[in-house]
Amino acid sequence: MATTKGTEDNLEQELQSLTERETFEPPAEFRQHAVVDDDSLHRKAHDDPEAFWLERARQLTWVSEPTESLDDSNPPFFRWFADGKINASYNCLDRHVDAGLGDRVAFHWRGEEGEEEAWTYADLLRDVQRLANGLKERGIGREDVVGIYLPMIPEVVVAMLACARIGAPHNVVFGGFSPQSVSERMKVSEAKALITVDGARRKGKTAPVKTEVDQEGIGDLDHLETIVVVRRTGADCEMAEGRDVWYHELLDGADDECPPEELDAEHPLYILYTSGSTASPKGIVHTTGGYLTGIAHTTKIVFDLKPDEDVFWCSADVGWVTGHSYIVYGPMLNGATSVMWEGAPDYPDKDIWWEICERYGVTILYTAPTAIRAALKWGVEYPERHDLSALRLLGTVGEPINPKAWAWYHKVIGGERCPIVDTWWQTETGGIMISPLPGLTATKPGSATLPLPGIEAGVYDENGEELDEGQGYLVLKRPWPSMLRTLYREEDRFVETYFEKFGRETYLVGDAARKDEDGYFWIVGRIDDVINVSGHRMSTAEIESAIVSYEHVAESAVIGEDDEDSGQAVTAFVTLEGDAEPDDELESSIREHVAKRIGKVARPKRIIWADDLPKTRSGKIMRRLLRDIAEGREHGDVSTLREPGVMDDLAEKVREQGDEGDE
Repeated sequence: MATTKGTEDNLEQELQSLTERETFEPPAEFRQHAVVDDDSLHRKAHDDPEAFWLERARQLTWVSEPTESLDDSNPPFFRWFADGKINASYNCLDRHVDAGLGDRVAFHWRGEEGEEEAWTYADLLRDVQRLANGLKERGIGREDVVGIYLPMIPEVVVAMLACARIGAPHNVVFGGFSPQSVSERMKVSEAKALITVDGARRKGKTAPVKTEVDQEGIGDLDHLETIVVVRRTGADCEMAEGRDVWYHELLDGADDECPPEELDAEHPLYILYTSGSTASPKGIVHTTGGYLTGIAHTTKIVFDLKPDEDVFWCSADVGWVTGHSYIVYGPMLNGATSVMWEGAPDYPDKDIWWEICERYGVTILYTAPTAIRAALKWGVEYPERHDLSALRLLGTVGEPINPKAWAWYHKVIGGERCPIVDTWWQTETGGIMISPLPGLTATKPGSATLPLPGIEAGVYDENGEELDEGQGYLVLKRPWPSMLRTLYREEDRFVETYFEKFGRETYLVGDAARKDEDGYFWIVGRIDDVINVSGHRMSTAEIESAIVSYEHVAESAVIGEDDEDSGQAVTAFVTLEGDAEPDDELESSIREHVAKRIGKVARPKRIIWADDLPKTRSGKIMRRLLRDIAEGREHGDVSTLREPGVMDDLAEKVREQGDEGDE
């Protein structure tokens, strides 16, 4: 069991000792059996990158195998394996069933009230074919966009793969987004169909999803001809005659067999819209052959995946790219068994994740640093209730992980035996770009380490000069198969956003990064997540890590607040562990701790104590909402938040702090 003995003070000391270690070598026992244990892949990719990727592509099953690798004749509109034909649904399902693996569990699904369903590859193939035929009978085919607005239930996987089977690009909308967001995305993508649900559960409550979608004017969209409704909760909803159809009735009336469409490698597989927190949402377009190649490859080498042995759990939501790539396509392309969890990480109790790990024998856990920090705050008592000895690899995604959370994850959850892969990538890249290879790479807590084989990353200064060491703009210097091909119906915006600053062959990530003396990459946040205090530019992530490294601090989010004297001042929202209580002495100590770790200029001018922070259901902290709170502005739509009430609580704390300052 991955337990921690002794008092909380002893644990704090042990974690502090771990954070002071600079590097962690792959465990010897792990390395002996690792999928990648030498640098041969790096050498192959370096010597002939196009041949390297073509070899990776041919590990998939093609209708017509490609003979070409990269077509870079029209940058930045790169094409991969363009003379090949393939189908994503076939590669995720049929080929495994044909190989005699139909009875293998693809997903152990767990409902938030304890329900369990085991979906085999044969089960999924059966329902995918029926749904695909049902959609075709409704007039949906190649190139027709299908919206998907579903919670974390098995039908979301069926829907995605049914669309892929008939060549209809899917447009999944995160279940935590508002119905207004659904309507917006259906409108801009001109979706011909929407697959949704009667109701969705969250922490014991049911939201009337179909009714709310109807209220947002879906019926006014002339191009939306069909709405398929999954009956999951029994919530009342109206069904428009001729337009709406129950999912189970559509399947019951459909033929059992649906041959997969033979699609060009560059055929669009899906559109995924960004959240639009700073501008109108961007419709990221991913195509079939290159995306599948990158995702199958990275799932195998980053997670050391052994499909015959492992149980893989990516705790993200399918509505985000992490769910697309590492819940659905990556594991299924490799024929793996995964876990899908419907609910929140603290319902019905704060040990639910660890109960799930124990029950299904999870061997690989991939989650967000925010979730780890939350578990750290709740305490070791929850993981200590369960046997986590099956775990052999841990991963993180979504943002840089601070060293203290890394150490807690390593010790309390991984029992100091599990390598941690701290992965960097984004919606646009499709798959993981920078990450340790767990049997090969020495890790440094907080660093994503090195680019994967076939990925050429760099750090550029303002003038486009590459830095061997130091901080600047993170860039990707050559194309890769799983990259976005364009922004849906916005080609000019695609070029301007990603390929204008450093030229049409160099992809501007939008993140700032630092390279150290060993060539390791440290992602320090978005380019605009930099605070300029009296001319000193500091990353919010660096200050947050310093704050969280202080005793009894569980989590922190830092923003830059307008300041007459210094231009910007550091404001920190701080959440404490367990029963720790905030006071003036603690605030002073934290400020001095930051000064010692980074410098006096980084000291927070203001600390706001927070019971929780505004996070999306995927765990992303919404710092723009924190800026609204700190500067006294009205905050906008909070429907995407995991706990919308957090904003009102924070606003009250800020008001109370202001009142105290006036006394």
